[in-house]
Amino acid sequence: MADTDWGQDVKKYVPDADDNAIAGIVRHCGIALQSRDASLVSFTDKSELERVREKFLKKKLGLGMTDEELDGAIAAIGEKLKDVRNKNRVTVYYMLADHFGKLSDFA
Repeated sequence: MADTDWGQDVKKYVPDADDNAIAGIVRHCGIALQSRDASLVSFTDKSELERVREKFLKKKLGLGMTDEELDGAIAAIGEKLKDVRNKNRVTVYYMLADHFGKLSDFA
């Protein structure tokens, strides 16, 4: 998927999304986006959601909230995307970064 495709997917849910922040998230995800499986987030896989919390929210964004608060934010994004079969990692990460006011970390 090209960078523009990631951007188009994000903008389905966040119409005024920041292209620089999207590009930054694509860079952060790097090689993982080349694998279809790794480019998607499975909201039914508990270990996947723990990875999003630990590696992205805590490590990358530096959030120090409780696991319950972070899991709640992940669940809220999952709810917004519940009708989407394949949830793109870039879109999920963008929406989480936006939720926590951390898009400037990527722009």
